[in-house]
Amino acid sequence: MKVTPTQIPEVLIIEPKVFGDERGFFFESFNERAFEQATGLKHRFVQDNHSRSTKSVLRGIHYQIQQPQGKLVRVVRGTVFDVAVDLRKSSPNFGHWVGVELSEANHRQLWVPPGFGHGFLVTSESADFLYKTTDYYAPEHERCVAWNDPSIGIEWPLHGGEPSLSGKDRLGAFLDKAELFE
Repeated sequence: MKVTPTQIPEVLIIEPKVFGDERGFFFESFNERAFEQATGLKHRFVQDNHSRSTKSVLRGIHYQIQQPQGKLVRVVRGTVFDVAVDLRKSSPNFGHWVGVELSEANHRQLWVPPGFGHGFLVTSESADFLYKTTDYYAPEHERCVAWNDPSIGIEWPLHGGEPSLSGKDRLGAFLDKAELFE
C-alpha cells in the first residue's frame, strides 16, 4: 500500500495495491500487519460501519469527546469529499482541515486519528461509505462542530447548492463554543 501524509501529517491517504483485469479487480481493503508497517501506527479496530447517502448529503463534523475514535474510511460506491478537522487545542494544526476525494474508482482510504472531527459530502448520485473505528460508538459523548464554521473555512464542493443535513448536524457548534480536546 502507498501511504501519503496530508497537509496535517497525522491524517493519511492510504492507497491499496489493486489487481485488476477485464473481469474486475481485487485488493486487500485492510491488513493489520501491512497497515502497521506502512503507517507506523498500531491501532485495534473494534467496529465497522456502513452508511449510504444520496447526493448533497453532508454528514459531520462528528467526534466523540470521550472514547475518541480513530477512523479508517473508504467509499465502495460513489464519490465523497471527505474532511478531517484537527480539534486538539494543543496542536499546531488546531482548527485546520484537510479534504480528500474518496471514490469507488480511486480506492483511496483516509486515516482520521483520534482527536479529529470527521465529515463528508456526497458528490455522486449516492455513495456507500465504510469505516472502521478504534473505539465503540458512544452517543452520550458524541459532539458536532458546525460544517460551515467560518473560523475553520472548509471549502465544500457544493457548487452553489445547499447540503442536506440531519437535525443534529444543523445544530453543530462553532469551534469557539465547542467542547474540544486538550
